Amino acid sequence: MLSIKNKRILLTGGTGSFGKSFVNYLLKKNFKFKKIIIFSRDELKQYEFRNTISNQHKKKVGFFLGDVRDKERLELAIQDVDIVIHAAALKQVEVSEYNPMEFIKTNIIGAQNLIEACLRSNVQKLVALSTDKASSPINLYGATKLCSDKLFLAANNIKGKKKINFSIVRYGNVIGSRGSVIPLFKQQSKNCLFTVTHKEMTRFLITMDKAIQTVLKSISLKYPMILVPKLPSVKILDLCKSINPKAVIKIIGIRPGEKIHEELVSYYESYNTIDLGNFYGILGWSKHNKKQNSKPFIYSSDKNKIFLSVKQIKKIINTY
Repeated sequence: MLSIKNKRILLTGGTGSFGKSFVNYLLKKNFKFKKIIIFSRDELKQYEFRNTISNQHKKKVGFFLGDVRDKERLELAIQDVDIVIHAAALKQVEVSEYNPMEFIKTNIIGAQNLIEACLRSNVQKLVALSTDKASSPINLYGATKLCSDKLFLAANNIKGKKKINFSIVRYGNVIGSRGSVIPLFKQQSKNCLFTVTHKEMTRFLITMDKAIQTVLKSISLKYPMILVPKLPSVKILDLCKSINPKAVIKIIGIRPGEKIHEELVSYYESYNTIDLGNFYGILGWSKHNKKQNSKPFIYSSDKNKIFLSVKQIKKIINTY
């Protein structure tokens, strides 16, 4: 079982919502890692993040400018690293529909670059962050993340004798993250008007702490897989009511590439899925995957057994 104790960690996309929360979580909880290196392409965000790190922790957090599209730069950054957490990605669904080549370069070619850099290093574990949109994708963003997931799982079959494990975590909307709809709704609430694309829409919901804990769980697992936390669902109209029950809700129609409901495990993926208690594990096609699930299922936000009430949603989001 691998842990982050005394390990050097590289975090791609480290100035994003997850990256900053992950670093602060480790420092606050006093994890005994050796060093964490923030790899990202935005110097301003790095400068701003660096200024939030206390003096007592500055030696444990390093910053490295670079882009996952640049394989040579990745290879430099990854020297002497034990664990890689891959959070770098282009993520906006609507933007992806109009800029597909840019998403392919970052989300797919960037993943390939990272795999090749890891295979030329002594990295022991890579955990890539995925999304519910990678399950049965209908938008370009989801399709690129599905390709990325496939690349990382397949990398376990070409590692030879290297002691490295490529794994993935897949979850839904993170409360308080930059890509979450909640900050938008809070802003719209000031004008007492919510714009909703479809009244039947449902989504999975996860706290940032739970997302971080899922990544740490994935690091500790012996075998590669897509680790999926079991999450509650929310109805989009209930989410609106939890923020401002008096606001008007205007239905504006589905945006390009948007789903009414999201999936975390598709019907065909479920054949290779094992139940891990609080998680599902989607196994890759490898020597470790010798059994198939005889009872296929779909784990989607509309068919979920757990839905949060308006009161429960309000309690959760008021903490962010």
